[in-house]
Order: sequence, then C-alpha cells, then structure tokens
Amino acid sequence: MTLIKQLIQKGILAQDKAAVLEFEAKKPNRKEEEVILEAGIVPESILFELKSETLKIPLKTIDQADVSLKTLELIPEETAKHYQMIPLQKTEKDLEIGMVYPEDLKTQEALKFLARQGKFTYKVFLISLTTFNNLLKQYRNLKKEVGLALEELETELKEEKIQVVGAEFERLAEEAPVTKIVAVILRHAVEGLASDIHIEPTRDKLRVRFRFLGDLHASILLPLKVHLAIVARIKILSNLKIDETRIPQDGRFSAKINEKYIDFRVSTFPTTLGEKVVIRVLDPATGLKSFENLGLEDRNLKVVKEGIAKPYGLILSTGPTGSGKTTTLYAIMQLLNNDEVNIITLEDPVEYFMGGINQSQVRPEIGYTFPTGLRHILRQDPDIIMVGEIRDEETASLAIHAALTGHVVLSTLHTNNAIGVIPRLIDMGIRPYLIPPTLQLAIAQRLVRRLCDKCKKKVKPKDKIKEMILKVIEGLPSSSKKDFVIPSPLFIWEAVGCKECNSTGYSGRIAVFEILSMTETLAELILQEPSEAKISEEGKRQGMITMEQDGVLKVLKGITTIEEILRVTEEV
Repeated sequence: MTLIKQLIQKGILAQDKAAVLEFEAKKPNRKEEEVILEAGIVPESILFELKSETLKIPLKTIDQADVSLKTLELIPEETAKHYQMIPLQKTEKDLEIGMVYPEDLKTQEALKFLARQGKFTYKVFLISLTTFNNLLKQYRNLKKEVGLALEELETELKEEKIQVVGAEFERLAEEAPVTKIVAVILRHAVEGLASDIHIEPTRDKLRVRFRFLGDLHASILLPLKVHLAIVARIKILSNLKIDETRIPQDGRFSAKINEKYIDFRVSTFPTTLGEKVVIRVLDPATGLKSFENLGLEDRNLKVVKEGIAKPYGLILSTGPTGSGKTTTLYAIMQLLNNDEVNIITLEDPVEYFMGGINQSQVRPEIGYTFPTGLRHILRQDPDIIMVGEIRDEETASLAIHAALTGHVVLSTLHTNNAIGVIPRLIDMGIRPYLIPPTLQLAIAQRLVRRLCDKCKKKVKPKDKIKEMILKVIEGLPSSSKKDFVIPSPLFIWEAVGCKECNSTGYSGRIAVFEILSMTETLAELILQEPSEAKISEEGKRQGMITMEQDGVLKVLKGITTIEEILRVTEEV
C-alpha cells in the first residue's frame, strides 16, 4: 500500500487532495515522499515512521559528526547521490547503510554490487531525506576542497592560456588555486595524523596517498595536467631547484596549520612518468614523546632511566627503518636537556627542532659526513652527543672513543634485536675489550598500532592464540613473572572502529621493546665468547624481556592486538 493511501486510511489526507498528489507522484523523477512533504501534509518524522512500519525496516536518525570520512569512502559520492543511500557506520559484523528508498529495486541491485566489490556485508536502515542531505555534506572533505581549487585553476588556464614550460613553472606554482591545493593536502595530512604524503604521477592521473598508522591509503586523484605546477609549488616552499628534474632533491619547510608550526621534509625522485614527491610530516606534538607514551614501562623503563643517569657511555637504539628509533633518542634527549649540559646532534636529516639543543645536519655532498662532524663535535665541549646513525667502521670507532672519553653518546644501529648489537659492533671493527666500558644500553624496538580506547572490544582468544600467549608468559624472566598474574578467564582485545578513530579501531602507535644493559657477567662474556646465543642467555639472567614478551603483556593490558604483535615479531 502506498504512503498516500495509508494517509487516507488514517484520516490525515482527504480523497480529493490525494488524487492530486498521486497524479504528481507519477510524473518522471518525482517521488511520493517528496510530493507529500512539499504539500505539507505531515511532518517528515511522522511520514518516515509510517514508511518504516510499512517496509518493516528500522528508521535511523544519525548526526553528521557520527559518520566518519573513512566509512564514507566505501560508497562513492556520485553513487550515494544517485541512489540516495549512504554508509552510516561499520560495526563488528556489518556495514550499516542508510537508504531513503530501500524498496527501490535498482538501488538494491546497486548495493549488492558494491558489497561484492568492496567485500562487505550490510544491514539496511531507513533514513529521512533531511538526514540523507545532512550526511551528504560529509563528502565535502579533502576531495571537495581540492576540487574547488582545481576548478579555479581550470578557469585561469582557460582565461590566460598559460603554457606550463620553462620559467612559467614558478609563476604558475604561485597561483592561488595551486597554493590552495597544496595547502589542503598538507592540512589534511596534519589533521589526519598522517606521517607521510606521496604525490606520484601515473599514466593518466596524479595520485595523492597518505600514510596513516604505518599503512598507505589512496585518497585523491587529480588531473595529470596539474602535476608540474604542484611539484613546482612544493619545490619553491622547500627552496629546491625548480628546473632540475633529472636527479633526486631533498629539502624542508615549515608551515603554520591550526595554530601550530609543522615541519615538512621533502624528497623528490625522478621516475619514468615524472617526478614523485614524498613529504614527511613532522609534528612536534606527535613526534616528541615522553617515555611512558613511547611504551616504556615496568622493568624496561627502570633500566633505561638507570642507564641514562650515568655520566658517560653509549646508548644504542636499534631496529629497521620506521621502527621509532630516532623518536626514542629524542625522548632521552628531552629528559637530559637542561642548562647545565651541552647537547650536540649530528643528524641526517634533522627530524624535529628542539630548543636548547645544538642540532646539525650532515651534508655528504660537500664532505660533511658523520665521521667529519663527530671529530668537530668533540672540539665543541659537548656533554651529550647524538649521532643519527652508526653506518660504518669509522663512525663506530669515533662514537666508542667519545663514550670512552667521558661523553654520553646516543645513536642508532640496524640490527634485528638487542642481543645483535654486540656482534654487530665487533663486525664493524670495534675491539671486544672496548665494548664493556662504553656500551650502557642496547634498545631494540618495533612499532605497533595502539587500540582505540573508545571502541576496543574484550574477547576470548582462540585456543591456538591462548596457547601461544601462555607459552610466552611462561618464558618471562622470574623477576617479571612474579609480579604478573595470568588472568582467569583469559581475555584479549580486538579492534572495532568508531568515529573517534575514523573506523580503523586504532589510535596512534606504540613501541614494543627489548633492552639489554651492560653487566659484569655480560662484560666477561664479550671478552670470552660474544655469540648471540650466549648473550641471549645473559639477557634472560638479567631479566631482559623480549619484544614478543613485551608485546604480549601489552595485549593482555588492552593496549594493542595479538595480530599486531605477531606482525612485528615474525622478523625478529
């Protein structure tokens, strides 16, 4: 039965008026609901409650702010407009879909097709026209803003007939629409807590991707014709050569976004399709962290604090690229930074600018390398030295020498775990007898995604996972095991997704650690038989917690998921 007939039955609508409405509703591109609302017969809320009862589909009212942009990506804007359906939120089981006309067969078929393509199951809710139109405004995000800027650029290109060649690069890159496109991209990255922006040409489009929580996400596709202008704009900001496209270039710039200054580190790279640009987003608010925010706790926190309290020695942070090594060293420097000490860094490049610290960037192209810089630093009366990375025998030797002569030296090294630091130093030509008096701490780490506290869900682990967790806990050093009670029943947490975390289920990242400290027993071992097996035994004896064990403890505390720990510890 139609809504008009139901309104007649309920005595709300007279027969003669109904005939006029029915005639109007049969016209092309007209809907019964629109006709009734335009006539002012009943309020929209009552009309859609009636429709909900008729179709036996629940009516849902939802605020614009409750629908995340990530959820909206599951149905393209044009499709949402055409079929008047919109994704509302992702639950543990289904994607909730709001539809104004769920009875429409073409809309049903379109939704089934999207579900197959996107590999999701769904649950349909009825929404009013007002709710739909309000939610549609949410699509006015990055794509919308960039689109408006592109329209401005198109207009200017037509009006002025600009030819993008030679010296015109610079002028075009300063044009308002291009500057606006770049500004929108940067702001979107900062507000979304992205760590990197990738701007890369394809055969027919310019693709812009953002790295969130370690993963790249495709966000927008721009016309290829704006590629040169956007790259030129970024080069101008970074003080790079605009007309040099054959070789890679590196630069940086700062911009004030949402009342705070953000640093952007730029790298250009020539590809067969044109220059690719990668921009590292360096937000001091997220990059400079306290020990507790890093994920250091209990035994690990105690050992690190004891290590950095000593007046000299080498502290090495180790792990693969992107594991947060430099962030850990910055946290240590923040703690050590005061008026009584002279801290000098040698970095490639400088990640974050810190007040009260003398930071220097190496420039190998002019002969200013880590070894060269280290020799000069020692003439600057330093108390604490931070060397971005120990890459070769010469740098390793100079770092050891600096630690021996009464300096605190912080640096990074590439090894899989903490126990691999000592064999690695020996491989780099460091005499074993020099290691015990200099090395204070070897800190290995990996980054895992942190669960969103607003939506994480407590679940019972599967038997295999439970067995693995219990085995890891059983292997804990006795000093840690005595303070840990295995919960019964055993629960872990899993990611769900809500508006607070953009439906990802995660909010930020945290590190899992493995920390080896120098002891008399370890010193003797280095002089006799410094194999990884023997060092591992000494690590257990001194109470060292492995990254896997630290990760499992964080899983049981509801900080991260077991899947994240398995992902990062498989390589160790």
